[in-house]
Amino acid sequence: MVNSLGFDRPPGETRVVVAMSGGVDSSVVAGLLAREGYEVIGVTLQLYDHGEATFRKGSCCAGQDIHDARRVSATLGIPHYVLDYEERFRKAVIEPFAESYALGETPIPCVSCNQSVKFVDLMEVARDLGADCLATGHYVRSRIVDGKRQLLRPLDGDKDQTYFLFATTAGQLDFLRFPLGNMTKDETRELARDMGLVVAEKSDSQDICFVPKGSYSDVIKKLMPEAEKPGDIVDGHGRVLGQHKGIIHYTVGQRRGLGIASGEPLYVLRLDAKTQQVVVGPKSALSARTVRLRDLNWLGPRPLAEMADGNGLALEAKVRSTRAPQEAVVNIRHGEVYVTLIAGETGIAPGQACVLYSDDGADAQVLGGGFIAEAVPAALVA
Repeated sequence: MVNSLGFDRPPGETRVVVAMSGGVDSSVVAGLLAREGYEVIGVTLQLYDHGEATFRKGSCCAGQDIHDARRVSATLGIPHYVLDYEERFRKAVIEPFAESYALGETPIPCVSCNQSVKFVDLMEVARDLGADCLATGHYVRSRIVDGKRQLLRPLDGDKDQTYFLFATTAGQLDFLRFPLGNMTKDETRELARDMGLVVAEKSDSQDICFVPKGSYSDVIKKLMPEAEKPGDIVDGHGRVLGQHKGIIHYTVGQRRGLGIASGEPLYVLRLDAKTQQVVVGPKSALSARTVRLRDLNWLGPRPLAEMADGNGLALEAKVRSTRAPQEAVVNIRHGEVYVTLIAGETGIAPGQACVLYSDDGADAQVLGGGFIAEAVPAALVA
């Protein structure tokens, strides 16, 4: 007998730790598994406490959310533990985020959080508790393909979170389960209502959890006061067009708030941390087709070097969490991984993720991905 989580034993003999953020998704996961008869243990990590952020609509892993996770666990009749991981979260996620932003990059802290705190530290806690697996409320799917557990896109394409989980390793996938992968968000909320959970109508987490007012620069200035250095706003030829108060106030693709007069709309093309320059230009200069990746995590059935022959490996890729994958080709050149986007993209910035898929279908497998080290402007690609 194989149970719904893939173990050859009854649910009652299977211990599951559920990562409970205090939101509706993870709460429903705990409820579903408890209803099926699994031995469920809820664990919530307290990751930060920034005063008003703990009660901000759309926040997670802080004051009100911990309280909600406790109430849900009490309703379900499962044990619940809260672990203080503020120091670990600060060192593993917040500080690297600030350092990356100060270098002119556009980091994705949710990926870093999954890479470190959630899928390393919390997984270790689950194993210490004798769990057979760790279940989360992510909208992704996983299943065994040719003897290896693979990560796939979920049924609900609008809630697809594979972009934020591309760095999950094969070993981690073996221990993880995603019970919501075959459900829609509406179905999840309906289940929450049916279970009588207080979080049934709770808003989804939005933006970056540890940024209280949505102002990245405020967080960076607090952690790295020296990062706010004034400099020049220049065009593509190096001509000075104006002054700025620090590159931490700008992002690639930004148009508003430049404070310079021009006969045509200007956009931030790149940020140079060494010279403290904000380079601007026309929208056409934002276009890029090829990106170089760093820190590649490969989940494919065979090594990338084998799959990417002389013509490269054709697949699907995306550099925006909210966009559908597009046709792309991966090549390895001099030990570096390059992804060419067939249709191109605008506003690509270092630090963003490029996630690779087997195809653009609803059942597509996540082949892996990496962080963008640089984007090559379309005009420079032969």
